[in-house]
Amino acid sequence: MFTGIVEECGRVTSRQGNKLRIAASIVLEDSEIGGSVAVNGCCLTVVATGADSGITWWEADVSDETYSRTNLGALSINDIVNLERPMAVGDRLGGHIVLGHVDAVGHVVSPAPDLVVRLPRELMHLIVEKGSVSVDGISLTAFDLTADTFRAAIIPHTQQVTTLGVRRAGDPVNIEMDVLAKHVEQLLSPHRTRIRKHWWSR
Repeated sequence: MFTGIVEECGRVTSRQGNKLRIAASIVLEDSEIGGSVAVNGCCLTVVATGADSGITWWEADVSDETYSRTNLGALSINDIVNLERPMAVGDRLGGHIVLGHVDAVGHVVSPAPDLVVRLPRELMHLIVEKGSVSVDGISLTAFDLTADTFRAAIIPHTQQVTTLGVRRAGDPVNIEMDVLAKHVEQLLSPHRTRIRKHWWSR
C-alpha cells in the first residue's frame, strides 16, 4: 500500500526483456529482495540490487501484461520514473490510499502546472470533484471534470521532484482510481437495476 507521495525520481539504466533496472538511492535504504517499490504508480518487486561506479540500482521483473497495460512499456534508457516505498504502519497518510494497481493509461492534454489528463470515459464516474486520483503514482486532487478529462493544479515543488515536470501534451500517464470509489461501485452494482426501478416508479 502506498500514499501517492513520491520519494524520489529514479532513472532507467537498463531494460532487457522483462528485466527493468532503475538507478535510485532513497528507496533502497530499507528495501530488501522481495520488497515492493511503486514505479510510476505501478507496484513492482525488488529482485536484485547493486552498484556500478558508485551508482546504486535495483531490478524488477516486469511481465508483458504490465508493460502492455501501463506506461512502463514505453520506457527507454535514461527516462526518469517516480519511486515510492510502501507505507509503513504508523506513518502519516500524506496523500491517499494507493495500491499500485494501474487501472488505465491516460494522456496529458495540458502539462503542469495546469495539468489536464484525459481518461477512458468508463472510468470518469469514479472521480468526484475535489476527489483523489493517482497519476504516475502521484496523489492529486481532481477538479473541473468533463466527460473524459480532469484538471489538477500542480505546485512548483511537485513539478520539480516528480515526472510531471517533464510530461508534455500527449504523454501517457498511469492512472489509478480511488480504491474507495471502486469498492463502493462493486458493492452497489448488483443493486443498480433495483435502485433505478425504485426511482422510476416514484
